[in-house]
Amino acid sequence: MQARIKSIIETRLWSRFIIGLIILNAVVLGLETDSQVMANFGGPLKFFDTVILALFVVEIALRLFAYRGAFFRDAWSIFDFTVVAFALVPATGPLQVLRALRILRVMRMISLVPSLRRVVGGLIAALPGMASIVVLIALVFYVFSVMATNLFGLAFPEWFGSLGAAGYTLFQIMTLESWSMGIVRPVMEVYPYAWAFFIPFILSTTYAVLNLFIGVIVSAMQHGDTEASQQHADEGRSEILREIRALRVEVAELRQARREEN
Repeated sequence: MQARIKSIIETRLWSRFIIGLIILNAVVLGLETDSQVMANFGGPLKFFDTVILALFVVEIALRLFAYRGAFFRDAWSIFDFTVVAFALVPATGPLQVLRALRILRVMRMISLVPSLRRVVGGLIAALPGMASIVVLIALVFYVFSVMATNLFGLAFPEWFGSLGAAGYTLFQIMTLESWSMGIVRPVMEVYPYAWAFFIPFILSTTYAVLNLFIGVIVSAMQHGDTEASQQHADEGRSEILREIRALRVEVAELRQARREEN
C-alpha cells in the first residue's frame, strides 16, 4: 500500500494536478479580496477555498504515509507542511492576521516546479557571498551618512538632520526614487558643489555594489547548474558501467555454455 501511494504521488500527472489546485486557489484568494465579488459569490468562493484546503491536507497526509520519517528530512516537504498548517489555524480574533497568510499556499509552486527550485537554491547558495556585500554596503552607507549629516544637516534637517534620517535619504537616492528633482537639486541650490558628494555615492552603490549582488547570485546559480549537470553525467556514466558489467556477465555465461556443449 505504501509503495503504491508513493508511486502515485511521484507521477507527473499528480504534480500537475496539485499545481492546478494551487493556481485555482490563488485565483480564489485573489477574488476574495474584491468586496463586490464577495457580495455576489462569497459563498461559492469560500466553499471552493475549503475544498482546495481539504485536498491539500489529504495530499500532505498521503506524503506522510508514503515517506514516513523521510518526509521531515526534505526541506521542501517541511515547507509544504508548514504552509498547509498555517492555513488550518482558525483566523478569528487575535489570529485574524493569519488570514493574510493563506496566500502562502501559492508558494508551494516552488517545491513542485524544478526550475523554481533551482532558482531558490541558487539564491540560498548565494547568501554567504551576499552577506559580505551587505557588510560592505553598510560601511559605505555609514560613511556617507556621517558625511551627509555634517555637510547638509543644518540646512536640511528633515533629510540629513540625524544619522538615521541621512541613511534613509541616501537609501532613497540609491533606489533612484526622485533623487534628482526631489533631493539633490534642492540641496544644490544651497550647496552648489553637492553634486561632488551625491554622484560618487550613486556610482558606488547603485551601479557598483548592487551589481555585485546580481553577480554573486548569477555565479551561485551557474555553479548549481554545473553541479546538477555533473551529477547527471555521473549518473549516466554509472548506468553505462552497470550495463557494461551486465554484458560482460552475459558474454561469460555464453562462453561457458559453449564450452560445456563442446
